Amino acid sequence: MSTLAPTLQAFFTDRLARQRQASPHTIAAYRDTVKLLLVFAEQRTGKSPSAMDITDLDAPLIGAFLNHLETDRGNSVRTRNARLAAIHSLFRYCALHHPQDAAVIARVLAIPPKRFDRAVITYLTEEEITALLAAPDRSTWTGRRDHALLLLACQTGLRATELTGLTVGDVHLGSGRHVSCLGKGRKRRITPLTAATGTVLHAWLAERAGLPNDPLFVTRRGTPLSRDALQRRVARYAAIAAASCPTLQEKKVSPHVLRHSAAMRLLSAGIDVSVIALWMGHFSGVRTPSGCAPLSAA
Repeated sequence: MSTLAPTLQAFFTDRLARQRQASPHTIAAYRDTVKLLLVFAEQRTGKSPSAMDITDLDAPLIGAFLNHLETDRGNSVRTRNARLAAIHSLFRYCALHHPQDAAVIARVLAIPPKRFDRAVITYLTEEEITALLAAPDRSTWTGRRDHALLLLACQTGLRATELTGLTVGDVHLGSGRHVSCLGKGRKRRITPLTAATGTVLHAWLAERAGLPNDPLFVTRRGTPLSRDALQRRVARYAAIAAASCPTLQEKKVSPHVLRHSAAMRLLSAGIDVSVIALWMGHFSGVRTPSGCAPLSAA
């Protein structure tokens, strides 16, 4: 009987979901890693995933898989290391339940993450942000949706998964307008909205006309906008905006760059770094300030 199949099932249902109470994003990332690994292992070993044993996923195969991610799939070193972290988590679980395979497991756990040079943080200037926000065609439904999405991203600095995970009910436009999101580490935080962003979101909500639990940003078919779709939309509008703002041609614009841009806007406005860290969802090592002045409408 295969030792891998029941272990995988227990890892996801017992270890991640029940014991660690991992977020849906973490479970999805681990699931994608395992799917990629099993497809690669099937091609290398000729065994179907249901027939594999843990010993089939030995250190040479895992090493070849990591090289495959970089050379064949074009993944970055950061992505490669994230996939390795998921594999290490799985094998640490295997070590507790399959001591007979301890030698194979130990060699996989000994595979180190790959060192890499950290990229210089890129952000957009006010002129570049203005050009980007002007790129969507607001005479169309898609353009109005994307304008609201880009404006929210540039003002709040929400992560890509936080933006795509927003629901209609997460937007509060009454007194003390803000957006509430479930961020990294399953921490819920509140981010204030400027008057300009509130006005645009009010118009979008009226057009969106969804229930509180419905996704805030959806496709024409009514399905949630995915992270990949968000990435493509941002890149597309950056290319359009580059026609009127040539400096954008020198930058690779992504949702994470918009997040950096929001942080730089706050820093330029004289907001304390500890407050910015809380705003961006970096809770570790940051003391909560006694008070925070409201943002201007700019």
